[in-house]
Amino acid sequence: MNAITTYTNARDPKSPLDIVPVTGTIGAEIRGVTLSGDLDPATVQAIKDAVVRHKVVFFRNQHELDDARHEAFAALFGDPVAHPTVPVAEGSRYLLELDSKEGYAASSWHTDVTFVDAYPKGSILRAITIPEAGGDTVWANGETAYEGLPEPLRQLVNTLWATHTNLYDYAAALGNPARGSEDSVQRERIAQHRNVFASTVYETEHPVVRVHPVSGQRSLLLGHFVKGFVGLNQADSQRLFQILQDHITKPENVVRWRWQPGDVAFWDNQSTQHRAVADFGLQRRTLRRATIAGEVPVAIDGRNSRTVRKEKATQYEAV
Repeated sequence: MNAITTYTNARDPKSPLDIVPVTGTIGAEIRGVTLSGDLDPATVQAIKDAVVRHKVVFFRNQHELDDARHEAFAALFGDPVAHPTVPVAEGSRYLLELDSKEGYAASSWHTDVTFVDAYPKGSILRAITIPEAGGDTVWANGETAYEGLPEPLRQLVNTLWATHTNLYDYAAALGNPARGSEDSVQRERIAQHRNVFASTVYETEHPVVRVHPVSGQRSLLLGHFVKGFVGLNQADSQRLFQILQDHITKPENVVRWRWQPGDVAFWDNQSTQHRAVADFGLQRRTLRRATIAGEVPVAIDGRNSRTVRKEKATQYEAV
């Protein structure tokens, strides 16, 4: 029996932090810590350990965490990096702004930036403006998903590779428009989003089963950036992708967080997927995210992920 099964999502008795698990398999709230770039090394290490153990940790009432402090906090855990294609938030060096003022959200399961080889190892998301109702975020545990696969499926994915790209179905990822939005407005928004997000087109081959560089645990690496599986045609890829995604996003593997302004979520981007829930209509929802540079994934057999395409894209027009 491995470590995941043994402790599920129980608090680490050796941790000096006040940690309260949210579900039995993923997610924990850390209480009594004020986030900044001045945390002592012992607290930083304890937060690192908690992120690896619980996959995503939450901090309430971090109202003093402005952009500069957000970036300084992220720098305690590695090198903060900007998004490879989307401009940084105004006034920041690395932060990505997620602002759904038009009533859209990235409501599709994904792991951040897996279309590049060394995608971020961690993401730190800060809530600024939150709808009165709706707009939660959900995370799924790729490690318990792998562990729970039937043995024939586990043997299949152990040797399977997938191609990830940022040139994907933007309409599906952006979710349904809020009631009252015109189709022409939606098409224009999709075109604008694609022209920024895929201004440089990436394709990268990743193992479907990634070995975590800290814990050594195996997890499923999929999400909406997957274009297909290496060696399979598109039809077979789509069917298999849905089977595996359904295993990852089973309720038993998922935690849902109800945001409040000032909340911070810090997740292990090497072992999770997440999505925003687009159920808040035209209410404003604004968050800013820092990402921390990661390592090139390693498969069970020791091979590394590799980028197979990187090129400037042509402009896309609404149709």
